[in-house]
Amino acid sequence: MQTIGLLGGMSWDSSATYYRVINEEVRRRLGGHHCAQVVLVSLDFGQVRELQLRGDWDEAGAMLAAGAARLEAAGADVLVLCTNLMHKVAPSIEASAGVPLLHIADAVGARARALGADRIGLLGARQVMEEPFYRDRLRERWGIEVLVPGDDDRTLVDRVVFDELTTGRLEPASRRAFVEVIDRLAGRGAQAVVLGCTEIGLLVGPADTAMPLIDSALVHALAAVDAALAGVAR
Repeated sequence: MQTIGLLGGMSWDSSATYYRVINEEVRRRLGGHHCAQVVLVSLDFGQVRELQLRGDWDEAGAMLAAGAARLEAAGADVLVLCTNLMHKVAPSIEASAGVPLLHIADAVGARARALGADRIGLLGARQVMEEPFYRDRLRERWGIEVLVPGDDDRTLVDRVVFDELTTGRLEPASRRAFVEVIDRLAGRGAQAVVLGCTEIGLLVGPADTAMPLIDSALVHALAAVDAALAGVAR
């Protein structure tokens, strides 16, 4: 079994989801007392958020690359960045890393293709919805068209992510509002909707909507297990 390196803390709420899902899946696949081999570097999201707000992506990339180096030094064989937005600086991590980084958009793309969806809606932080680093990877590598919410809905989703979800708040009114955004994406032809912030799955799930959901934290964690167990007979 290879060792999974989790670069988390952005926020820690979703990092906990990764740790739980990874270990549950290893137990399910291998049985008995098996669990995952994991090392974790958890950054202070307050510091990361300040860099996001300042638009200092070079410094943010250097901070995350340093965290990835600590994971490598601790024995990580694969790297998992437990956030969607910070994949904006994935090239900085990949440029200095000596082990593979499992890109979250690839896990999302693989799940979309497995669902037979080639037109998907995307919810997440404003940059994830509006900038090309995420949408282009899904289009170019997976042949998937990405629909994003309208202006007002993007503002709503981004506000809930940073004012509520990444501070541990799960508000029923926000759940209802997200379901309405999902319904509008469905009305525009989305075949599935990506929960493209790793905390959104804490708020909205399959019980809340008939639309197929792709929980980025869940599919990314499962991809990490696939990588870790690639050479393990089961």
